[in-house]
Formats: sequence, C-alpha cells, structure tokens
Amino acid sequence: MRRTAWTRGVLVFVALVLAACATAEPPPVKVNNRLYVANESGNSLSVIDANTLSPIKTVPLEAKGAHDLALTRDGKTLFVTNLLSGVVIVIDTATLQATATLPTGNRAHSVALTNDEKQLWVVNIGENNISVIDVARLRILGTIPAGKAPGHIRFGRDGRFAYVTSQEDGRVLVIDTTNHQTVKSIAVGRLPHFIIPSPDGKYLWGGNTGGNEVYVIDMEKNERVATIPVGPKPQHIAFGQRGMFGPFAYVAVEDGDEVVVLDTKPGAYAIVDRIKVGSKPAGLAASPEGGRIYVSLQGTDQLVVIDTGTGRVIGQVGVGLKPVGVAASL
Repeated sequence: MRRTAWTRGVLVFVALVLAACATAEPPPVKVNNRLYVANESGNSLSVIDANTLSPIKTVPLEAKGAHDLALTRDGKTLFVTNLLSGVVIVIDTATLQATATLPTGNRAHSVALTNDEKQLWVVNIGENNISVIDVARLRILGTIPAGKAPGHIRFGRDGRFAYVTSQEDGRVLVIDTTNHQTVKSIAVGRLPHFIIPSPDGKYLWGGNTGGNEVYVIDMEKNERVATIPVGPKPQHIAFGQRGMFGPFAYVAVEDGDEVVVLDTKPGAYAIVDRIKVGSKPAGLAASPEGGRIYVSLQGTDQLVVIDTGTGRVIGQVGVGLKPVGVAASL
C-alpha cells in the first residue's frame, strides 16, 4: 500500500516524539516542604513531609552521634555533624544519599554556612577549635581556636563576625572572619550552648544550658543587653509570629518539658506563654512565615508542631532515637 504524504508526516512526528522522550531527563526531585531531624542515638536522619507530617525516609548514617544540621538556601545540600565519629556527612537531598564524609575533629558538634555559602564552619568540642571547609572543593582550609568546649556557631548579618559559644568559659567569642582572630569575649552565663541571630540581624539570642536563662547580645556593639530567666536547661531557640504580631522568641526548656515564648521587643523581653510539648524538647525550627514551630523531643523520640497563632501542639510524628537538630526546607 502506498503511503500518503500525511501518513509519512505522522510517522516522522511520532518518531521525533519517541526520540525526545527517550533522551529527556527526568524532572528534578522537589526538595522543599521537608523537615530534617538528626537522631543522635539512632545514628540516622529522619526526613519528614512538612505538609502531611508523614515520614518520607529514615537515612542511616555511617557515623555515630548525628547532632546538628546546616542546609543550603536552595535546599539541595544538607550537612550533618556526628559527635562520636568526628565527621560531617554531606547529603544530596534529591537522592537522600551521602556524597561525602569529612573528618573535621574530635566531637564535631555544630555547623554553620557562611553568608555566601562558600565556607562551612564546624565546631569541634573535643579539640576546642573550628574547622573551616571550602564548600565547592569539600576540603578543610584550616582550624581556628575557639575557647574551651565550644558549642554553637552563627554569623552576623554582614558576615564580618562569627559568634561561637565557649561553654566552659561561660562566654560568647566574637571572631573576625577575615583574619580568624577573636576580637571580643562576652560573658553570658553558665554553659552557653545554642545561639541564633534575631530575624532583623540586630541581636544574638542564646541559652545558658547550665542555668535557667537566655541572654541577648547587641550585635552592633557586641555587648550583652539582657538576661531573661525561662526555666531549667534552655536549649535551642527559634523565632515565630503570634497571629499578626511578632517576632517572638520560642525557647526549648529541656527540664521543663515546655517551649517558653518571649516578647523580643528591646526593653520588654517578657514571657508571654509557656507551651507544654512533651519530654525533653531540644531542637527547634520555624516555618518561613513564623506560623509553625517544629520541636524535637529527646525523651519520646518525636517531632511535634506548634501552631504559633493558638500556642498549641497540632501534630506529632515519630522519628529516631534522641532527636536533636532540626532543619526545615519550606
């Protein structure tokens, strides 16, 4: 049978479509609307769907003591510190596979990306220093002294200074990021642990885990301007709204089994709420608009969600053993 021009055209079109389908790359995996939880005793990473609060995957880690997390702004790469193994594991969030393991030092505790995301700074408690990693090449560039038993690290709004808690010294060290020299040491209290800048970048908030208070540092003057009692063993801090108002500081109070909410207006700093969440809250993360706070519970191996508008726990999901660090890609 003789083929018409129309038939030949259809066959050519179909062939082109099939060829395109065969060579086209699969659509990229969406890595937003996720929560990541570091399970310290479980040596694993829990990945949770933030919309449904259902587990996506538990990623086993070939290292011990998963503790802190740092996520790139595009949500594509996650860095996990491992206390007992002294390494940082690099996770591709699209595949949820480890792409590298970097030995950084004894008891790699906390981690933070510089503002330009070109470097990763890792606090090594057991060696009293910070390892500086080139993110592009995944190579350690050197180490920086960081007091006694350094805890957590954060960077100022313009990236000029890094702030590191020195737990045994009871101080926050201010490090110049250009020459890696400590330019100031600020007394804050007993066993200062977690720190986080306020949303406007003007103040640094931290908790004295060896005591019962949080403190506030003016990041322009690099001076402590407030100390606020909240309850025994304050841990991580996050910022959220309360309806149309805010931001408010949400503080995990481990030995109080609660999250304490503080007014952040300078000069006020009053407690406005106490929210019972469950046994031994530790890590916190906030949604971008501040309407939800995610809390890891070490005592029951769960992640719970606080609705900041009502001040109530509205959901929970099981994770791994002793969850600590929480990161959100939303």
